[in-house]
Amino acid sequence: MAPLTPRLVVPIDVKKQPWEQKVPLHNRWHPDIPPVADVTEGELFRVEMVDWTGGRVRDDNSADDIKSLDLTIVSDLLAVEICNLGPLPGDEWGYTAIFERENGGGFLTDHFPTARKAIWYFEGIYAYSPQIPGVRFPGLTHPGIVGTAPSAELLNIWNEREKRLAETSPQTLKLCEVLHQRPLANLPTPENCLLGKA
Repeated sequence: MAPLTPRLVVPIDVKKQPWEQKVPLHNRWHPDIPPVADVTEGELFRVEMVDWTGGRVRDDNSADDIKSLDLTIVSDLLAVEICNLGPLPGDEWGYTAIFERENGGGFLTDHFPTARKAIWYFEGIYAYSPQIPGVRFPGLTHPGIVGTAPSAELLNIWNEREKRLAETSPQTLKLCEVLHQRPLANLPTPENCLLGKA
């Protein structure tokens, strides 16, 4: 007997912004924000997702969206097993990007200081880009950031750790001497905050 199709717990309309979804999404992990969905331990389920920027990168030839992208820094990690991953129907594209030096840059910022992007279209397992003619490769889709909200106790530990870092680090001392204008501490702010159903 064929296995059952996993239950869809988070449906996405790729034509809508994260806050316009039928089930509003959130981009903060806090114990007071209600979960988008509940699952049981060991349950196989499906989650449809917007990309890690919340749909702010567009399928076009301009890198202006990459240049002005408001970046965030990831914190503590969670291990999950992803059984299947692929694009949603009507959203069969991805991108690679070089971030503007003033917006954090990247690995080769000294060689590529300005924002650039290449759009990749998927054909089966392969990806190709009009911006990079003649290149075609088996695509490896990245799932983005997956996580769960911390307990109130764990959130307090994180907040104290980050607060001490911010308070003890001189404002002029930046990791940017090594990593291009990125501050040592980047505490959460309410800017661009999505709280889902809260």
